[in-house]
Amino acid sequence: MSTPLVIVITVFVLSLLVGFEVISKVPPTLHTPLMSGANAVHGVVVIGALLVAAAADNLVGYLLAFAAVAFGAANVVGGYVVTDRMLHMFRARGRAAGRPEG
Repeated sequence: MSTPLVIVITVFVLSLLVGFEVISKVPPTLHTPLMSGANAVHGVVVIGALLVAAAADNLVGYLLAFAAVAFGAANVVGGYVVTDRMLHMFRARGRAAGRPEG
């Protein structure tokens, strides 16, 4: 294996270990808000996938870039949907969304 590949694999494995340790320390009551916020931040992944798509020069590259953009966009939308559902849980029961009180 080449040195750059070993470095990339090492960084990937270390990030997996650190991510697991950080997430395992989060209490269950905070896990859903943390993950929905993290999913929404993954818009950066969509930007990276678009940059990869711009550099693609063959069919396999285009297909992988399309899949990356599609999965990244689904992750972002899912993060916002979960966050919106959680925020609805904390609204007053008698008040509908967009309706003034009184």
